[in-house]
Amino acid sequence: MPKILLTRRATLASAAGLAFCIPMAALVTTPAQSQQSTTVKVALDWTPNTNHIGLFVARDKGFYSDAGLDVEILPYTDTSAGTLVANHVADFGVVGSIGLLTQRSAGADLVGVYAVVQTETGRVVFNANRDDIKSPRDLDGKTYGGFGSAWENALISSLIRHDGGEGEFETVTLGTSAYQALANGSVDFTLEVYTWEGVQAELEGVKQRAFRYADYGVPDEHTTLLGSNRAFLDAKPDVARAFLQATAKGYDFAVSHPDEALALMMTANKDALNNPALVQASLNALIEGHYLRTADGVIGHIDPAKMNAIGDYLFHAGILKDADGKVLGSPPDFSGYFSNEPLGVK
Repeated sequence: MPKILLTRRATLASAAGLAFCIPMAALVTTPAQSQQSTTVKVALDWTPNTNHIGLFVARDKGFYSDAGLDVEILPYTDTSAGTLVANHVADFGVVGSIGLLTQRSAGADLVGVYAVVQTETGRVVFNANRDDIKSPRDLDGKTYGGFGSAWENALISSLIRHDGGEGEFETVTLGTSAYQALANGSVDFTLEVYTWEGVQAELEGVKQRAFRYADYGVPDEHTTLLGSNRAFLDAKPDVARAFLQATAKGYDFAVSHPDEALALMMTANKDALNNPALVQASLNALIEGHYLRTADGVIGHIDPAKMNAIGDYLFHAGILKDADGKVLGSPPDFSGYFSNEPLGVK
């Protein structure tokens, strides 16, 4: 589940985003409705988890049906949500900002339209008893348990270099078994999503320490977004707006009424969510950390400064490639990669 991040914070200082609070009264708008509901398909990026809670709440509380929508949350598959959306199999999908930026640069019909989380959830983690690791520079020469993307290596190298190191380390691709390898000492460090793997480690009594990307030169990002495709947005703008506003109501409800929201999601996903304590702790972390809704009430809004900063970071790291697999020679106009207009905000 980890979506990993590179050296992005260096450019963030030049672009402070303007917070935008969506009034809940604005989230009751419905499209021009016929007697028949409009079907909307949504693809998940992973098996159901707390990042998706607003979708299930909006569906099961009737927010979608009230807006004249019949929303189908598609089962998770090995095909990425971004690919399903770009190929018009799904109308919306849960995507990471890194995946969005890389796929769009390669020509995919993909547009970010809703920020599920307002700030970074990832971090570098290692066992708490490692007295030899005090800052990222100490990761030089050590072994990283990874997940197989170029983004990870660029991220970690930049963190180390920002701290004065060489940025040289060994990588062993392990997938989610990296967490077991970290626990038994087979690798020295890995990456995790704090609001899931991190809280799971806390529940299990695993003692860890971590480095936040933002503290070592990496721009903050919306780790999780909802994406759509331009074909759908242009053809059905009223449906898109109705869906996104109802979705925002779902996430807002989850923050304000976590117990009821949790019960709804657990009931809807009994097979996938078989650890109630973990789901509860994860939702608590998302709420208390102001990930889903900021302390100022911002929810769903995509911060242009964050998207431009992380996009610029990826470009300079050589991660963004065109449809032929060639590294982009000049930075694209990232303003076309995302839009707050479908949500009904500026």
